[in-house]
Amino acid sequence: MGEQNRDRGSIKWTSLMLPEHVEMIRNLWKEDERVEKGILDEQKAVEIDFLLQRALSDNLTVSVKVHNGFDYEHLQLKMKQVNKLEKTVYGVDWKTKDPVKVPLDRIADISIV
Repeated sequence: MGEQNRDRGSIKWTSLMLPEHVEMIRNLWKEDERVEKGILDEQKAVEIDFLLQRALSDNLTVSVKVHNGFDYEHLQLKMKQVNKLEKTVYGVDWKTKDPVKVPLDRIADISIV
């Protein structure tokens, strides 16, 4: 019932608010739904490194679970480069064909497609 009242209240008041205020309220609600990134254990980190290297050497497409700051998103990438000095993975998005740069510390999981 509390969620229903919250929705009715937001509908009631948003018509009286400036668009900037409505956007700020939406962002606050999004903050409530934030998912924290977990810490990888050493075995998982080694597995991710192995799969990245294999995908790179065999020119494979991978599905990568990436923490974007708020939640996890899944990307399908064609691997181009793993730069360990920059701690970054470079690839091409399978769907959009856009170049993608993913920090290694944001990768939570990886699988070969």
